[in-house]
Amino acid sequence: MSHREKPTDPKPYYEAHVFCCTNRRQAGHPRGSCADKGSEALRDYMKGRARQLGIDNVRVNNAGCLDRCELGPTVVIYPEGVWYSCPTKEDIDEVLQKHLIEGGRVERLMLHTADKKPEDRAKRSESREAAE
Repeated sequence: MSHREKPTDPKPYYEAHVFCCTNRRQAGHPRGSCADKGSEALRDYMKGRARQLGIDNVRVNNAGCLDRCELGPTVVIYPEGVWYSCPTKEDIDEVLQKHLIEGGRVERLMLHTADKKPEDRAKRSESREAAE
């Protein structure tokens, strides 16, 4: 239990919330935007696919800026607070299966707090592959 949770709190309505960034910035903005990377269609796909898979104790929500558009399209799952970059439907499928159904993690898609640019993720991926 976190320091914010109290024993008298009501049971959560959903087991988890998935927030999909659909932020849209002006064309040519140096940070880009998740919407320009197809996040709205990916969010819609995730919602529909979750229903098809019978994931009914999880809410997939639209989110405004999550402040990580450079790494997007970004998705964050609470209460775990795990962030992902999910640029394809296949990535969405993997997160739904591994994280929300099985309770695991999709390491290759996870964003870490030190990740600020796509190159940061690429370096971490290269290090992981070299270690294997």
